[in-house]
Amino acid sequence: MGTDREKKAAADRRRRRRHSRRSSRRRAPDEVQTISAGGGTRNRKISDSRTAVRSSKKKKQKRATFDILSGTILIVAVCVFVFSLYQLVMMLIPYHTGGKEYEEIQDLAISADSDGTGFSVDFDALLEINPDTIAWIRFDEPSIINYPVVKSADNNEYLTKTFAENDNKLGAIFMDMRNSSDFSDRNTIIYGHHLNVSPDMFSRLHLYEDEEFCKEHPDFYIYTPDGKVRTYTVFSAGVVNAAADNYDIEFASDEEFEQYIELCRESSNYQVDVDVNAQSQILSLSTCTGDQRDERFLLQGVLTAVD
Repeated sequence: MGTDREKKAAADRRRRRRHSRRSSRRRAPDEVQTISAGGGTRNRKISDSRTAVRSSKKKKQKRATFDILSGTILIVAVCVFVFSLYQLVMMLIPYHTGGKEYEEIQDLAISADSDGTGFSVDFDALLEINPDTIAWIRFDEPSIINYPVVKSADNNEYLTKTFAENDNKLGAIFMDMRNSSDFSDRNTIIYGHHLNVSPDMFSRLHLYEDEEFCKEHPDFYIYTPDGKVRTYTVFSAGVVNAAADNYDIEFASDEEFEQYIELCRESSNYQVDVDVNAQSQILSLSTCTGDQRDERFLLQGVLTAVD
């Protein structure tokens, strides 16, 4: 019997050992899973690190592309600015050189007292420079209108040629080729440029669009080589078409001339109380408006005195 108990105890011990081994084998997968899970964490860390490196490279590439694009835009902008500045300088140079030329001519040919009186013109000096010289035109205001007047057989010549016959967009103040050089016609026309970026030539003629300005400065003057000074008083100022009848210079009769005078008064921005009749002599000063190619600003004065 003791032997049976011993056998049973031995059998129990064997079962316990087998159970212990099976339990050990059942726990092994959990341990392997834990190790595997640990490896997965490391793999995720490595993957995240690689993603961060790739993202950093992309950011650097984008920044490099942006820097190249910005630099290109800056270079283009600088080039455009330099080119525009060059064009502006090239555009302004003729105005500067032309203006200096006329200042030198004024210094050479004009004499006047400090208060502006005693104004005289040395026509010998002017004729030596340009034999086309026929007169000098002067305004009290705008005083910048103070130039020699020329005349040629072509109304286009002095559009781009200065008094000293230099090529320049300022041109010169010139008489219509159809007129008599001695200002004896019923209507004499003189042309001058309107310059958008310069006050020179007839650019300030537009001040006479204002009636008050005309009332303050109603007269302008023509000096001629024979020593005469002609005073003209403004009676009409307004914008007209370049092909309008206001540019007529020949009239078949006194009646036709009187009709012309009425046309000029109707074209004016305002009415001036000065006598203009069939025996009058008119001087018409014409310049561009700067707005429309087919429009002109026409300032007209009637001869009121000859000294």
